[in-house]
Amino acid sequence: MSAEHASARIVDAYARGDEDIAADELWALEAHLEACRVCRDRLAAAVAEQAPAVMALVDTVWSGLEAQLSAAPAVPHARRRRSSRLSRRLSRWLTPTMVPWLAMTATVTVLALVFDLAGPGIGTAAGEVPLVLLLAPVLPVLGVAASWSRGLDPAYELTASAPRAGLPLVLRRTAAVLAVLVPVLLLAGWATGVVLAQWLLPCLAFTSATLALGGVVGVTRAAVALVAVWAVVIVAPTLAAGRAAFALQSAGLPAWGLALALGSAVVIARRGAYSVLGAHR
Repeated sequence: MSAEHASARIVDAYARGDEDIAADELWALEAHLEACRVCRDRLAAAVAEQAPAVMALVDTVWSGLEAQLSAAPAVPHARRRRSSRLSRRLSRWLTPTMVPWLAMTATVTVLALVFDLAGPGIGTAAGEVPLVLLLAPVLPVLGVAASWSRGLDPAYELTASAPRAGLPLVLRRTAAVLAVLVPVLLLAGWATGVVLAQWLLPCLAFTSATLALGGVVGVTRAAVALVAVWAVVIVAPTLAAGRAAFALQSAGLPAWGLALALGSAVVIARRGAYSVLGAHR
């Protein structure tokens, strides 16, 4: 890759579908192609010259779609261009399937807040323990799981197998989930009087643990396993005893900080695992 355009060598190798291209070169090339029309035109010319079978397949598909696309209502060019740019930017952080799950998770947080504010006799079945505190660690985990769910994302295989679907994409989708849910949890924590660190540290620790374990068994499986562990080990005893478990008290914050540091270290150490298709299952 040069400062402005991709080299002819890597463009030709990409057009031929060579398997010996380094993963970092593939990632850099695909990232460059998204923003460089000149290199996209060069790639199209290289494919036409070196991979005629691919061009024949594209022509066959296009001939079947051309009539349907021609019949679709025309969209103004400027509006289409703005929409395309916005879609590309959002696709780097979110998938359409994440939106309803994030909305549902935020709604659960608001309902927990309403129950907490309604009073001990109605809302807080665990006595002095706010429901927001019980739910905060696992709510972002559900959003992260939804962002990598095979059943929820129609383009899952295409996304997970692309060279750019490594750790950067995993972290971007995780950051998008946290950016939506953390402000909602912040408001709920403030309204119920829960100390910020008391829910934020477990929230971040659980998220980092999901990503760390996800590099081994898959993000979705890791999220389901950790949510089940939280429900059995923390939520059930807390609801039964009517008082906060040690993990929910201020004394347990150092342990959550250590868990966050360990989870982050594992994610960084195993960053190559997220470029493998199986890591996202």
